[in-house]
Amino acid sequence: MAFIAGAAVLIGVVGVLIPMLPGLLLCWAGVMVWALFGGHGGTGWTVAVAVTLVLAVGFAAKYLVPGRNLKRAGVPNLTLFLGGVVGIIGFFLIPVVGLVLGFVLGVFVVERIRQHDNTRAWQSTKHALKAAGVSMLIELATALVIAGIWIGGLLVA
Repeated sequence: MAFIAGAAVLIGVVGVLIPMLPGLLLCWAGVMVWALFGGHGGTGWTVAVAVTLVLAVGFAAKYLVPGRNLKRAGVPNLTLFLGGVVGIIGFFLIPVVGLVLGFVLGVFVVERIRQHDNTRAWQSTKHALKAAGVSMLIELATALVIAGIWIGGLLVA
């Protein structure tokens, strides 16, 4: 059971860095399998509750913190949505790097159309990239905390 959980946690942490994988959910699911079906009693339940709370806080922070910063910078949600759509299309046209290139291009074009100014459109694009980076760092930190709690549970159990 620990091997399956460890593999899921490891793939989940890597999945945070590869946006097409549900990294946090894989980390959480791996730990939940270990905690609930591994026969670890109170330790398992404690780990399950702890990682679920960390997951909830991480998910909330992943969206609230960057969203607040983008709202302050005046970048609308529609811009991010359309940038994400172009990023997904880019991923299929140019595997891996197309996601980032498509997102940047999509945000820039939408903001250029909205603001009629290259400089302001580029400023919005930089804010969107910073927000995406902050979101990814929050997700990575959450995945690592979940992994740490699981490792602590392994040592106690």
